[in-house]
Amino acid sequence: MTSILHIIASPRGHESNSRTLATTYINAKLEKDPSITIDTLDLWHENLPEFSGDQASAKMTFFGVGEMNNSLKTVWDEIVEIVSRFTSADEIVISVPMWNGSIPYKLKHYIDIITQPGLLFGFDPEAGYSGLLENKKATVFYTSGVFSPGANEKYGTNFHSTYLAWWFDMIGINEVKAVRFQPSLLTGTPEEDFNNALVRASTV
Repeated sequence: MTSILHIIASPRGHESNSRTLATTYINAKLEKDPSITIDTLDLWHENLPEFSGDQASAKMTFFGVGEMNNSLKTVWDEIVEIVSRFTSADEIVISVPMWNGSIPYKLKHYIDIITQPGLLFGFDPEAGYSGLLENKKATVFYTSGVFSPGANEKYGTNFHSTYLAWWFDMIGINEVKAVRFQPSLLTGTPEEDFNNALVRASTV
């Protein structure tokens, strides 16, 4: 049975273009295979822990800094539980608007929690980082108000899809598809452009 984790990075609810695109994609998948299970992770309604000193200290024990005492183990177990929800999915679907050239801070918070050594990536001083995930894929729905790929820099710089592409590669997810609705504001035919994006989402 295939499982999908849909990570919602927009706070706009059903008014979110990226969420609507992702939902269209998921519904199309369900029409073809009703046995697919969907786990929806709305980052704006999820009680995620702060990644503070204890979490950072627990992480650094994997690099040989300090020891994993009982207090740090409790903190680490909470992280492992959150990571397990991510790694249990066969496919990761992310609906993500561009904020100030990059991703919303809630998504960055989530990524910082789950991107842990020994869980999502390995590290070797000679070889560098290596992804630990296997046989997983991702589909990402990117939206932005004025930025579009190839546009003049006065319309923004892309630390949005480039960051997520780097992150997926780092953790071992190499099969990544993207659907874009960019821009959503600087277009003379917004309704037509969005409908075209919906078609792409349903057939990707």
